[in-house]
Amino acid sequence: MLASVMLLALAVLSALMLMSVWNQKFWRKMPPGPIPLPLIGNYLQLDAGDMYNALMKVQPSLALSNGERAKQMRRFAITTLRDFGVGKRGIEERIQEEASFLIKRLRGTNGAFIDPTFYLSQTVSNVISSVVFGDRFDYEDEELRSLLKMMMTINAFAASPMGQIYDMFYSIMKYFPGPQRKISKSIQGLEEFITKKVEQNQRTLDPNSPRDFIDSFLIHMLEKKKNPNTEFCMKNLVMSALSLFFAGSETTSSTLRYGFLLLLKHPEVEAKVHEEIDLVIGRNRQPQFEDRHKMPYTEAVIYEIQRFANFAPMGIPRRVTKDTRFRGFFLPKGTEVFPMLGSVLNDPKFFPNPGDFNPQHFLDDKGQFKKSDAFVPFSIGKRYCLGEGLAKMELFLLFTTILQNFRFKSPKAPQDIKVSPDSLGFTRILPKYTLSFLPL
Repeated sequence: MLASVMLLALAVLSALMLMSVWNQKFWRKMPPGPIPLPLIGNYLQLDAGDMYNALMKVQPSLALSNGERAKQMRRFAITTLRDFGVGKRGIEERIQEEASFLIKRLRGTNGAFIDPTFYLSQTVSNVISSVVFGDRFDYEDEELRSLLKMMMTINAFAASPMGQIYDMFYSIMKYFPGPQRKISKSIQGLEEFITKKVEQNQRTLDPNSPRDFIDSFLIHMLEKKKNPNTEFCMKNLVMSALSLFFAGSETTSSTLRYGFLLLLKHPEVEAKVHEEIDLVIGRNRQPQFEDRHKMPYTEAVIYEIQRFANFAPMGIPRRVTKDTRFRGFFLPKGTEVFPMLGSVLNDPKFFPNPGDFNPQHFLDDKGQFKKSDAFVPFSIGKRYCLGEGLAKMELFLLFTTILQNFRFKSPKAPQDIKVSPDSLGFTRILPKYTLSFLPL
């Protein structure tokens, strides 16, 4: 009996393999690459510890996305972020206020060597919190600390080999014991926090005066309640608010933290930034976003930090919504595709010696800032990162405000500082470090 079952399983797998070969090589002209196995595709041919470089070698077509729901939620989020970025209390003012709180807190460290992770994460989280929830957290708030720890845990797991397996085989893996159970608890904890915030807003909602993203979504829910096909429902509200909060907290703070590490490694770059800040802004007023137009070197440094960090080398996955032909190759509807952003950010045709951290990549011969079509850390096309504008403003204002007030010191000599992020699955994880914020 057992032998018969095994023989049947072998026959089924062989048939699936033949169908896969036929689909790839004969029936349709698919992009070049190794033949995928049934169910697991090319996973065995990938290096789970360095997924980006492994995928660059096998040249896949991969990714995911959700059609109409994604369109509606994205359109609404962009409009709402724009609405709360202007008016009585614009987004720039919110960032400047949060920067002031951060400076005060950093002064309180009295020059001790500290890990800047939570300091920067709390600051950036408060900016997006003021938009999504209408308020900020106190830096000593234990709930905020707990939320940030949950997000860091989820991010690390998602980047790990186990996280990749869990994502690929979610329908099966969710029933097995393992680290994914802890991640599920963290996700549940974040969802419960968002749900509690939504319930608070519901009790005090004024449809004529939205206070934040949640209010705006609730108002849309009321307006669309007679539409049976509406995407404006409680589940999508919770997930949209959570996505904004998560994305608006993690990437910008990690970019700043990595930027400070690069300045410790390259003190000559930090010195030039200080010089430009003193020349354009001075010490008696807060930096403003418009200052960037007079600060080409600082702007180039911030761009180079993002290029060099390359935190999401595979970009955000997408799914082909219809049968598509691209450069002579056939991509069937439903094919998952990753835009390999890292291949552009490290293209020597645009960035000579891309493995070197060098702000000159974004400066012309006269020392003026120059843009590059290959600068795509926020992706490109219709589905580019909707928080790009907010992130750029945060990076400039927080970066310049901190450097206006402090110089950095490392417990290590520059030559001993490791700056290479660890390649771990689909994202890159920063090395841990400490530094001292010395008041100017």
